[in-house]
Amino acid sequence: MKSKSLAQVTDFDLKLLRTFKTVSECGSFSAAESLLGITRSAISLNMSDLEKRLGMRLCQRGRAGFALTDEGREILRHSDSMMAAVENFRQQVNQMHKQLRGELNIGIINNLVTQPKMKITHALDSLRAKGPDIRLNISMMTAAEIELGLMDGRLHVGALPLTSPISGLEYTHLYDEISNLYCSDKHPLFSQNMPPEEKRLMQYDAIAPSFRMTPEAIGMHHLLNCTATASDREGIAFLILTGRFIGFLPDHYAAQWEEKKQMRAVAPESLTFSSQIAIATRTGRRTNAILDRFLQFLDISPSLTDA
Repeated sequence: MKSKSLAQVTDFDLKLLRTFKTVSECGSFSAAESLLGITRSAISLNMSDLEKRLGMRLCQRGRAGFALTDEGREILRHSDSMMAAVENFRQQVNQMHKQLRGELNIGIINNLVTQPKMKITHALDSLRAKGPDIRLNISMMTAAEIELGLMDGRLHVGALPLTSPISGLEYTHLYDEISNLYCSDKHPLFSQNMPPEEKRLMQYDAIAPSFRMTPEAIGMHHLLNCTATASDREGIAFLILTGRFIGFLPDHYAAQWEEKKQMRAVAPESLTFSSQIAIATRTGRRTNAILDRFLQFLDISPSLTDA
């Protein structure tokens, strides 16, 4: 397909880009039909029009299935940023009318929902009560994905462990999270009353997180014989419950299995560490009434400390 310059972005282009985004998220034209409310042939026509407008192939479709091209992935990333800018413009206009209407895009690491303080839940409840027309969009993401989303404007706010703050984002402490070493009821350590010595700990297979950790957490994992990895806390729980591994989990997340006597903490007085969960926003962000109100409900000032 011949390359060409795009003279200007029209309302028609925005419509085509929204179709492209929906198809990409659904993974096929047929799956996107019900969400878009148009037929597959209309979707195909829209995609062809968009490719002609941009002068590049965005996806492969046919018997082999649907797949984005490298150019398609790049266009999707840029269109996400543009849609966020359009949404920001809408929020600015609504703010002039003193109306809490628009979207709040939140990135959250997984398994925070079992945190008993429930600060985020309560803040969302209060925000929804104040602005019933607000659309809340929550994405469960890794800490790195949250930070990237904040930097490129796709996210307004994120909740993540504070490990190594990056420049350009502001972090504010939300609460502390305690993690203990756990084994399942199938593991040899489950029935032992005496805490194992450090050298004995190395006899057991353990799990190393593949996500970023604080120096304290890294030090604790150096005491273990880590023979498996997991990308998130749920993956760690899966492996612990096999009975063949030990691993660290937040106490509030492990409580559901402790109550059923399917897990127990191993030497919680010594094999434990604390992590800070922080709320992050972009430094120098524009005034956003919805975000500011959300931060107020979290008891966080709109003016946060730069990392």
